Parts: sequence; structure tokens; C-alpha cells
Amino acid sequence: MDRDTLYSGASARPAVEINKVLRNTYMLLAMTIAFSAVTAFITMSFNVGFIGYIAMFIGAMVCLFITYKKADSAAGLFWVFAFTGLLGGALGPILSMYVSSGAGHIVGQALAATAIVFVSLSAYAVTTKKDFSFLRGFLVVGLVVVILAIIANIFFAMPALTMAINAVAIMIMSGFILFDTSRIVNGGETNYIIATAALYSNIWTMFIHMMSLLNLMDE
Repeated sequence: MDRDTLYSGASARPAVEINKVLRNTYMLLAMTIAFSAVTAFITMSFNVGFIGYIAMFIGAMVCLFITYKKADSAAGLFWVFAFTGLLGGALGPILSMYVSSGAGHIVGQALAATAIVFVSLSAYAVTTKKDFSFLRGFLVVGLVVVILAIIANIFFAMPALTMAINAVAIMIMSGFILFDTSRIVNGGETNYIIATAALYSNIWTMFIHMMSLLNLMDE
């Protein structure tokens, strides 16, 4: 939803206000990631299966919609935690699948790789203050293509296509991290709850595809 908002570029907002949004975003992002790690551990402990994954994912999408609606009120904080908590819980069945198949090391590798990519790209966007709004159209089209490819691969189940999808998805999420971070830095995003939801979505999606890609490369 915020991706459809026109990017306003550098504005007249004071630097101190932009820095406050950036600081609050990273603080809330860290808290939501920690919370989702807890919910992931809980769903792993209770051996939640595929049906639970689907239910939590759908619930997370509903919470995301409400988060955007309530982002300008105190209730937005509750809903962003509900959104990230459910997505974290949805990770449980996926992590259990890797661990039970003897590929638990893939989880740690993907987590480290995702963290390195996120920190590096965020640091670059913050320090250079470059305007990455030009990526918007490309990223949206790329995301649609990836979704269509995932649907097609359900029927074809081609390992080469799966690997390509994962690699492209990681690149698309990398672009979104640059795009979303630069929106904050250049005054295009003024709400840290919306900014947190966007960055968390990027990280979550990248982590999922990073695990899949590393697992395929490990076979």
C-alpha cells in the first residue's frame, strides 16, 4: 500500500525529524524481529503444520491491511506486532522442515546472509542518501513476475526454475530494502510503523528465499 504512494523525494522536513523516523523505524524493526523469533520458536515447539502456516500467513496479511489503516494511531503498534508475530509463527513449520530433514545449518547460513545483506544495503542508503525512487516500477513488475513464476512452478516443479526464482526474489527484495530505506532518509515516508512493516516484509521474504536457494545449492 505505501509502495503505491508517490515518492516525494527530498522535502523540506527538518533533518532531525527524518532522523527520528529512521531511529524509531530501526528500533521497532528490531523489536518486531525479536518478537517474531519468539513466535517462530513457539510454533516449532508445537509442531504446527502446513495448515497452520497457511492460516497464520493469511492472518498476517489481514493484520498488515489493518496496520496501514491504523498506522497513524497508537493501535498501529499493536497491529504491526500482530502482523510480524503471525509471520514469525508462519516461519515455524518452514524451519521445522529444514531441521527435520537434516538441513538445520541452512537456517543459520540464511539468517546470517540475510542480516549481512540488509545491514549493508541499509547502511548504503542511509550514508549516501541516494534517491532510489527510480526502482519502484522495476521492483513492482519484478515482484509480479516472481509471483507468477512461483505459481507456474507449482505445476512444473523444475529445480532450475526454483533456483532462478529464489535468486531473482532475493534481488527484488534487496531493491525494496534500498527503495524503502531511501524513502525514509529522503523524507518520502513519515510513518515509522508503515516503514517497519515494509522493511520487515522485505527481510522475511528474503530470508525465506535465501533458505530455499542455499538448500538447493547444498544438494
